Amino acid sequence: MLDFGLTGKNAIVCASSKGLGLGCAQALAKTGVNLVMCARGGELLEKVAAAIRSETGVTVKTVACDITSAQGREAVLAAAGHVDILVNNAGGPPPGDFRDWTRDDWIKALDANMLTAIELIKAVVDPMIDQRFGRIVNITSGSVKSPIPQLGLSNGARSGLTGFVGGIARQVARHNVTINGLLPGQFNTDRIEGLIDNTARQQNKSPEDVRAELEARNPSGRLGHIDEFGFACAFICSAQSGYLVGQNILVDGGSFNSNG
Repeated sequence: MLDFGLTGKNAIVCASSKGLGLGCAQALAKTGVNLVMCARGGELLEKVAAAIRSETGVTVKTVACDITSAQGREAVLAAAGHVDILVNNAGGPPPGDFRDWTRDDWIKALDANMLTAIELIKAVVDPMIDQRFGRIVNITSGSVKSPIPQLGLSNGARSGLTGFVGGIARQVARHNVTINGLLPGQFNTDRIEGLIDNTARQQNKSPEDVRAELEARNPSGRLGHIDEFGFACAFICSAQSGYLVGQNILVDGGSFNSNG
């Protein structure tokens, strides 16, 4: 039996009531990790948390909040106490034309997809160093390596986080604290449904046709499942992954054509 070495560890998984965050929470719980899950919608959050408790027996705390706000981060950190694993995640900004974006649009994107993760890292990294164990995973986007024109706000903010993390990951690795990025391609989530609908309107096509085109373009012939993404997160967080440092791992079905 494969042991990830995480039984009894404590994790914060942000934006985890659905989608990729939920996939990560489910996978970590299956390795024996206790969770603090957060999301804006409390009803759905508690529903999925109860299912995880029932299935795995781990302790799951929930905090209904906006993780991009200082108050939300304070509430999550207070609920967590001791943190071994941090999974940063936040919904991406909307698509559009950069000519239409104001300074406020950019600041909102940076707050959600760059500065929130940095603030949470700052809050947990020194205790992780002291205990000589820590795993930090930033869920960003495949657009970090292959920018998506209509997602310029996301491209900019998430690339900023990636550049920042690339520096500090090398500073803390000697303490068995790792920071890595997990870059999703197109998964079956609410986010992709929104992008499909937006593309369908722009191209005067049906959402079904747009989805079929996306699937056909992917080497795997399909979109991803959140449990596949969650397993990748659990692997990065495992006790045996201490030599994986400052990497940005694509989980995209081979969509990005590269040797590395």
